Amino acid sequence: MRLPLLAALVLAGPAFAATHQLKPTPQTVAWGHYDASDKPVLTIKSGDTVVMHTLLTNSPIGLERAGVAPHDIEPELREVFDGVPLSARGPGGHILTGPIAIEGAEPGDTLEVRIRKIDLAIPYSYTAFRYGAGFLTDDFPYSRIKIVPLDRERMVGKFGPGIEVKLAPFFGSMGVAPPATFGRVDSAPPGINGGNMDDKLLVAGTTLFLPVYVPGALFQAGDGHAAQGNGEVTITALETSLIGTFEFILHKKTATPYPRAETPTAYIAMGFDDDLSNATRKAVRNMIDFLVTAKGMTRDDAYMLISVSGDVEITELVDRNKGVHVVLPKSVFVGR
Repeated sequence: MRLPLLAALVLAGPAFAATHQLKPTPQTVAWGHYDASDKPVLTIKSGDTVVMHTLLTNSPIGLERAGVAPHDIEPELREVFDGVPLSARGPGGHILTGPIAIEGAEPGDTLEVRIRKIDLAIPYSYTAFRYGAGFLTDDFPYSRIKIVPLDRERMVGKFGPGIEVKLAPFFGSMGVAPPATFGRVDSAPPGINGGNMDDKLLVAGTTLFLPVYVPGALFQAGDGHAAQGNGEVTITALETSLIGTFEFILHKKTATPYPRAETPTAYIAMGFDDDLSNATRKAVRNMIDFLVTAKGMTRDDAYMLISVSGDVEITELVDRNKGVHVVLPKSVFVGR
């Protein structure tokens, strides 16, 4: 049977989407920053998928001192530490894979990032606190690191005798380049471009929406977490290397004003600020704006709906800019 031309084109559409592999090398990472002037290491089309290998935020020497056997250190991590010049590092410490440019992306567009799959790249993680960092700096005026083995079959972290942590891998940092006027932005605090959001809800199966500020968008990801509690009070989760499979969809002239996300069951609005109250205000206002724009609600009804059905949660407390997200279940929209 002959298909109508339009139907044939629709069925054939996915075949045009490509899948790319991107591994971390000294030439394909951005060390500690998001920067509009960085050159893309890969250029793709809207609809393409990228399988990205990312590296944990630690050094080979640091991991060995903590008890990781030298042969268990990823060769890519050694290559990056040996090959990235000091002038290209910082001001933050995260090793981010990318940036990736999306053809046709321009300021005022929205980049939809579908997180299709997240795999553990190595069988261990670490968690730590260090002097002068974290939430309880006065209570813990020293540093400590702990290696936590990961059981990839049972998906648990073996924290200690009789203690197992259920794994839910996600990328602590996913973002695009900020406006060019910002210059090189530290990878530690999250902001209007996303970045180090440390939002544990952004697991496989969720979707992230990011505003585009520069041509190509320039997406990066890293800071892999095998598991994390809301707040991330010590400044580390179960830090590990991850392999993420991302599908990128470009929405032209939609002007998402702030990073937001969706799970299969909920909408998520975010807010970042050095002041926790201001971060919360931003998250609530961003959810109100979303409900008005996407659901056609009045601002008054949106505000009240958040109060009766939304959850306001602290994402993280330790990256200078605090993170707050508002989670609203999709189930409240009956018949929509």
